[in-house]
Order: sequence, then structure tokens, then C-alpha cells
Amino acid sequence: MNQATAGTISGCVIWILSIGVIMSCILPIFIVIGTITSFSQFAVKMAGNFICPDGTTAESYSYKTTITNDFGNPEPATGVELHCVDQSGKVVKSDPVGYAFLWDGIFALIGLIISGILAFVLASPLGVLIG
Repeated sequence: MNQATAGTISGCVIWILSIGVIMSCILPIFIVIGTITSFSQFAVKMAGNFICPDGTTAESYSYKTTITNDFGNPEPATGVELHCVDQSGKVVKSDPVGYAFLWDGIFALIGLIISGILAFVLASPLGVLIG
């Protein structure tokens, strides 16, 4: 194996390891941010652009519900849904979960892109440090 091939392989290994380490730190942060902000009116409007049919407006709808705790007891909670409302005020489509997954997915994708960029930028200094 010549010197160039060994350097290329070690560079790829360092980049893969650095993206794994960086992603394990950055990705959870972006998913938490996406989860916290998924209840905002901005998130509902942005996700509603993809989910709601044409001619409808995305609105946030919250309601009281219950969840079961670790001991099997019901506890009060607040549920949030995305409602697609037409001009007359009629709910055309209701989406209780999809918009939040879409919003979290957008933030996860942003986290992956930032992780890749940071790994690419830091791969050379890490290679020098390891070498």
C-alpha cells in the first residue's frame, strides 16, 4: 500500500469518527430544540404549508387530555393538533402528530448538516493531532 492510499484511508476514518462524535453531541441538541419549538405558532404555520391542502390555513388546536404515568395512573395533559381550516372555518384536515415529526425532522436535518460541516472542518486538525 503506497503512502497516498494510506493517507486517504486514514483521512476517511478520521472524518467518519469525527462526524460520529460531533453528531452524538449536536444532533440531540437540535432534536430537543425542535421538540420544544414544535408547539409554536411559527412551527404550525411552516409545517402546515407542507401538510395542509391548498386553500386552507394551518391553525394550532390545543385540548385537555390525560396521559398515563409510570405507575399506571392518569394525569392531566394538554394535547396539540394541527388543523387545516378552509375559508368558511370548517376543519378540512386534522393532524395530531405528523407536523411535529416533520418539524423535528427539519431540525434533525439541520443538525446533521452542521455536524458534517464541523467534521469536515475539524478532520484536518484532528488528523494532525492524532499523527
